[in-house]
Amino acid sequence: MQQSPAETISESVETYYQNFLELLPRIALGIFIIIAGFLIAQFITNIYKRRILKKAEDPLMARFLAQAIKTVLIIITIMLALEAAGLSGIATGLLTAAGGAAIVLGFAFQDIGKNFLAGIILAFNRPFNINDTIKIGDIFGKVKALNFRYSHIKTPDGRDIYIPNSDVLTEPVENYTADGYYRVDFVVGIGYEDDIEGAKQLIQNILNEHEEIIQDDVHENFVIEDELAASTVNLKVFFWVDTLDYRKASRVLRGRVIQKVKNGLVEKKFNLPADIKELKIYGTEDAIPIKFRNNPPKQEG
Repeated sequence: MQQSPAETISESVETYYQNFLELLPRIALGIFIIIAGFLIAQFITNIYKRRILKKAEDPLMARFLAQAIKTVLIIITIMLALEAAGLSGIATGLLTAAGGAAIVLGFAFQDIGKNFLAGIILAFNRPFNINDTIKIGDIFGKVKALNFRYSHIKTPDGRDIYIPNSDVLTEPVENYTADGYYRVDFVVGIGYEDDIEGAKQLIQNILNEHEEIIQDDVHENFVIEDELAASTVNLKVFFWVDTLDYRKASRVLRGRVIQKVKNGLVEKKFNLPADIKELKIYGTEDAIPIKFRNNPPKQEG
């Protein structure tokens, strides 16, 4: 006897209900695995951060690996939960869909994907470490963090700049603190009538006696004639500093050395002339009276 549509629907609902009751324990097990897996992933990541990050010589790599470990554990947890719930077909479908979605999203969000891949490359091979002072393009500052998509740079004036990792990977990177040494220079001008060798020796002695300037066989500090300027003979001073604190070494210490050089030259009676302007008077102009006065005029009481 042929069943009515209502009976067919009723039997189908009954069948699905029975199947759901049979799957319910497995679904509950899958939910339990997801919850437990997320908690375990967070617990393992926290242990890694507490114990490894404190001892890590490379904090940027350590943070990247912490993020990667947590992501991998969560993916494994979801796959195990779907398998335990009897939804292995869904797991396979998710993996297939994820692969297809990755291709589609790769075209739609090329910049995001490019920065992500660049972040992975930089995590294992990069030209800087945390707290290094670097320059990328026109951006200059200290490295604070490396994430999947960007690198965090703190500029000397307090700005936080987030540079896409693809730019970090493709642009030239100037690292001012890679080996801990940086050469500083400045120019000082003396008069044409002064003894050049005497001035050079005076400045060299200041460099040799300064405790904060690096003094070894590899890093040489010296003074050279740089330019015959309009009113001065310019001497260029080169010296090496420790860049553990780049701002202090390259700015504060440089200023103190300049001050010592200036005071030393003045004390030894070297001339430090200002920029001299030449005034030419041709025959067509009227006479220009000039008076030189050594003392200020007395005020009449």
